[in-house]
Amino acid sequence: MPRFTQKDMDELNSSITTAEAALEWASENLHPRVAKASSFGAEDAVLIDIMRKINPEFRFFTLDTGRLPRETYDVIDRLRKKYGVAVEVLFPDAAEVEEMVNAKGINLFYESVENRKLCCRVRKVRPINRMLATLDGWITGLRHDQTKLRHAAKMFQLDAAHGGIVKINPIINWTWEDVQNYIKSHDVVYNELLDRGYLSIGCEPCTRPVKPGQSLREGRWWWESGSDLECGIHVDPV
Repeated sequence: MPRFTQKDMDELNSSITTAEAALEWASENLHPRVAKASSFGAEDAVLIDIMRKINPEFRFFTLDTGRLPRETYDVIDRLRKKYGVAVEVLFPDAAEVEEMVNAKGINLFYESVENRKLCCRVRKVRPINRMLATLDGWITGLRHDQTKLRHAAKMFQLDAAHGGIVKINPIINWTWEDVQNYIKSHDVVYNELLDRGYLSIGCEPCTRPVKPGQSLREGRWWWESGSDLECGIHVDPV
């Protein structure tokens, strides 16, 4: 039975306007059954820094898809050393990965949108669904200007796709400039791929630097035409 109602979410969205206040609410009302989903991009660097100042015991988890860039593993280790963050690492089901790869090839995602979404589903969506089933809330780095599907997101939402738990998007109203300014002004540990133009960081084969004039997410699955540039984590799961 969900602990919170849509009325609760509406009241929170009307009364809480800052990332710090949203995270303080999460700490007071959901900890320890709340965790931050982290892919270790710029937004995650900001949120980890803010969260550790509010509650050093906040939980963080990441998805090790088996295809991550070396730089992402490196930043996880740097964060552990600086903040003492114990990142909970989730892995896809090995049998599901083996079945998919043996049937469709190691780089199946380049062949079709259907194959790419299957790979995301096996390596990312299903592992995170298993994690979210154990929580009362989760924290994301979603922002309105990332994709068109995120324009309507609120700071506090009931996540109907995951049993009605609370989904908290503390920096939903931040701009890319806000994120960059926070990293610089607070000497935050961040993924060095950001300095090379990787403004959205995912799996190594599916991510490349963003070119001038492109949107922040156009470095993801760049070979697709008409894609929503989502992996499925922030849409209804299959």
